[in-house]
Amino acid sequence: MFLDELTPFVQELTAHPVAFLGGLASGLLRLSLSDDPVRSWLQNQGVTPTGGGGGTTWGSDRNGGPQSISID
Repeated sequence: MFLDELTPFVQELTAHPVAFLGGLASGLLRLSLSDDPVRSWLQNQGVTPTGGGGGTTWGSDRNGGPQSISID
């Protein structure tokens, strides 16, 4: 059962190891594609980053704190 959950992870790792590990490292380091060092490097490589990440970072909540929700 546990191996069934890891199968997609292993398939992506073996299919595209460089892209997978690069995405894993950028996620662990919380790098955003719209930040300057990463964006300029991608432009030098000839890649235009898409706006998939939204450019938000952890803790940049504009509302100022926890919000309450109501569940019916």
